[in-house]
Amino acid sequence: MRIIDRYLLGQFIKTFAIFFLSLTGLIIVFDCFTNLGEYLRCGAKSGGVLKLLAQYYGVQVFGLFDRTNALLTLIAVMFTVSWIQRHNEMTALMAAGVSRLRIVKPLIFAAVAMSLVAAANREVMIPRFREQLTRRPQDLLGDNAQTLAPQIDYQTDVQIRGKNTYADLRRIEKPEFRLPLALTDDYKEVLAENAYYLPAEGDRPSGYLLDGVRTPKHIGQRSSLSFSGKPVLITPRDAPGWIKLKPDQCFLVSNLDFDQLTGGIAFKQFSSIRQLIAGLNNPSVDFGADVRVAVHARIVQPLLDVTLLFLGLPLVLRRESRNVFLTIGICIVVTAGFLLTTLGLQYLGSIYLIQPALAAWAPLIIFVPLAVALAQPMWE
Repeated sequence: MRIIDRYLLGQFIKTFAIFFLSLTGLIIVFDCFTNLGEYLRCGAKSGGVLKLLAQYYGVQVFGLFDRTNALLTLIAVMFTVSWIQRHNEMTALMAAGVSRLRIVKPLIFAAVAMSLVAAANREVMIPRFREQLTRRPQDLLGDNAQTLAPQIDYQTDVQIRGKNTYADLRRIEKPEFRLPLALTDDYKEVLAENAYYLPAEGDRPSGYLLDGVRTPKHIGQRSSLSFSGKPVLITPRDAPGWIKLKPDQCFLVSNLDFDQLTGGIAFKQFSSIRQLIAGLNNPSVDFGADVRVAVHARIVQPLLDVTLLFLGLPLVLRRESRNVFLTIGICIVVTAGFLLTTLGLQYLGSIYLIQPALAAWAPLIIFVPLAVALAQPMWE
């Protein structure tokens, strides 16, 4: 590797780190002062405020990196180019017969590497900490009540309702599970004090353990309910060996897990491609076109990051800008236009105005020709 390559890569890494750490620090300081009371309350329960903050923001960094990577990479590349132009190093290199493309080549490779790191972050790290990332400062411990929007298990047609949910125990307060006529005409709903989500384990399928059943009365004396030969509502009277039920308990078999029940937009945002595809194939969940758009958008995102780079970089090379603040302004304007177009097309796909695959890939169709045209000076 040549000295100039190491110099440019070093400048790129320092610039990216400074901007990312500065932005992260500002967000943490602002958020801490805004939610200080909640942090003190949760810290008293979890063994210390500093430990709580380290755990919370240590996870939030992954989400912040995902949201800012494309913009900060473009800023770091353009800042580095403007820096060597400001000190006439670009002129000296070109006078020595080095082309613009050769000069910025290490920066292009660095930007591509950052896009791959961001993709790995989206598919590995963020899904791993999905539960922590979905929690807001007002519910760090998951012990605050969250409103539950009614959901339907489309495999069994059972409607799941409740007063509130609590993430710490995966609990539904005052659950109301309304049963379809295909299951029984003896009673229409099951009301209980609490319902706890239990994941599949051994022979036990996933589902919800209802505790303190009020309706129907004497649930322990009633028979279990099945649909198409598969158990749906299991009662103590004929419960199989893989579950033990008290007289006031029953178990509703469901593939609609707690995260899908309560996650909403967060489930799509913090899930991997594999998890999103599994959700689309889950007969208990009826995901809309927005999730299909998200799957394609995840695949195309690294290509979009590189396209954004080639939209902004030629603008600096062509203008030979020496003003780093003007460079940052150009980055923000280019990124804003790029993101507005991308998000607008994805929104059209999510409401079925265009095909989900087209909504995700259309930004490439629009911007790649433009990026190729703008990059022409780099080849000279």
